[in-house]
Amino acid sequence: MNHVDLQVNGYAGVDFNGNELSTEQVKHACDVMRSHEVDRCLATVITDSMNAMCARISRIVDAIEADDEVAKTIAGIHVEGPFLSPLDGYAGAHPKSEIRAATIDDAERLLDAGRGHVRLVTLAPEQDPNGITTRWLHERGIIVAAGHTNASLDELDVAIDSGLSMFTHLGNACPSSIPRHDNIVQRVLSRASRLSISFIADGFHIPMMALGNYLQCVPDKNIVIVSDAISAAGLGPGTYALAGQNVHVDDDGAAWAECRTHFAGCATSVQTMAEKLRQELKIDEARIRAWTQTNPARLLEGK
Repeated sequence: MNHVDLQVNGYAGVDFNGNELSTEQVKHACDVMRSHEVDRCLATVITDSMNAMCARISRIVDAIEADDEVAKTIAGIHVEGPFLSPLDGYAGAHPKSEIRAATIDDAERLLDAGRGHVRLVTLAPEQDPNGITTRWLHERGIIVAAGHTNASLDELDVAIDSGLSMFTHLGNACPSSIPRHDNIVQRVLSRASRLSISFIADGFHIPMMALGNYLQCVPDKNIVIVSDAISAAGLGPGTYALAGQNVHVDDDGAAWAECRTHFAGCATSVQTMAEKLRQELKIDEARIRAWTQTNPARLLEGK
């Protein structure tokens, strides 16, 4: 088994959030991903209007159902939003105008658009008071992750008790300046025994030194490496699309939003991230295999 990537917004020039996405484009992205040692992934749809998100989810499902090779590669859909924090720094590349509080009605619309293929939903616990939507999703077999959030410890605990089992790309989707001790990173690390936690290991989203510290705080079985790849992944420097936004990829590989105040996805493959973990943090092969293959595969299997 090669890598399993739970967060792919696009790849090889193909934006999974594009409004004209075709089965042929999805197949091309999958072919290139497999050549980069990614066997399975979750195609990720980010915040937009409910109509736009549902249409994008449906187009990806059309490709999954139309092409056997796509179905082998795309294990399902990761819906990241729209139930996220609208606060500066936490929203990241997600348009604040479309961020909203979680409701079962909206969650049901997203799942209906996925026709059984939605596997993971990332939301902010503070946007789901009392964990009502989290519990509803969990009861339907959906992996529920926190992300783009400034949830308090109490809000995290309520969400975990309601079925939250994961945190999306810890160390990102928060302001560059946060309180020294009581911040979302520290709160989540204090619950690391109860949550699978994903990290973007490209060296830009989190400096490798800091990533090494975070990894020491999380049980190996709960660590998941994700790419958060956008259409630029596998192509090099340039300007690319992500859900109607322009993303600039620098010569060093960092993917910036047009305003250059925050990153907008990633142009680095999990294959390259594994090499960075190996070379820069001296992580052994067994642990890298667990973080990039075994652990994410286990989550998809519901274990």
